[in-house]
Amino acid sequence: MKFAVIGDLVGSRSHDSRRHVQESLVSALATAGELVESLQELEPTIGDEFQSVHADLHDALLATVLVRLALPEHLDARCGIGVGPIEIVGASAYGLTQDGPAWWAAREAIDEVKGAQRTMPYLRTRIRRPDHADGDLAQAYLECRDHIVSTFDGRQRRIALGVISGRTAAQIADDEGISASAVSQRTRSSGIRALTESVKHVPAGVPDWGHLPAGSAVGCMGDGRQEAER
Repeated sequence: MKFAVIGDLVGSRSHDSRRHVQESLVSALATAGELVESLQELEPTIGDEFQSVHADLHDALLATVLVRLALPEHLDARCGIGVGPIEIVGASAYGLTQDGPAWWAAREAIDEVKGAQRTMPYLRTRIRRPDHADGDLAQAYLECRDHIVSTFDGRQRRIALGVISGRTAAQIADDEGISASAVSQRTRSSGIRALTESVKHVPAGVPDWGHLPAGSAVGCMGDGRQEAER
C-alpha cells in the first residue's frame, strides 16, 4: 500500500499575479519536502496542482499540513490522500506515467473536499482508503486539524512551521522580529501547540492507524475534542 497525495491551491485564480502564485507554491513544496519523507517528492504538476507519494500515513498527513503552513497567508491548499497500490504504466518527457487505486482514491478525496466547502469551509484535507467505510479516526483527526490551521494568520503559520522543523523559540523570534516570550505565548494560545503535538502522535509505519470497527461513528465536536461512539 502507498499513500498518494493530490493537492491544489484554493481560489488561486482570483489573484492578479499567476507568476507570484506559482512561485509561492514551488517554494512551499520545496520547504515542505525538506521536512517529510517521500517516495515521490512533492512537486507541481499542471496549473496549481501538486502531487507526492509516501510510504505511510504519518508522512502523508505531515506533508499535507506542511504545505499549508509553508504558503503565504493569502494562499491555502487542499489535499486528497488516497491509499492503495500504484502502478507504473509508462514513461514520458514529464516522468513516469502512473495509475492505480491510490491515485483514484486521492482524486475522489480532493473532490470531496471541494464539495464540502459550503458546509465545512475550514476543511482542507480528506483521506480515502480501503476497509474504512465504517469510520476512520484519521479523517476525524484531519477535520479537527484543518479547523485549527484554518484559523492561523501568516505569523502563526510560520511559527508552527518553525516548531515542527525543530527551530527554537529564540530562532523563530529572531525571524519574526518579536520576543521569544511572544512566540511562546502565541504557541500556547492559538492552537499551534495542539497542532505540533498532534503530529507526534500519528505513528509512523502503521498503515491501518485510525481504523474503526463496524458500527462506530466518528466526528469532531465543536470544542475541538475528538468524538468516537460505539
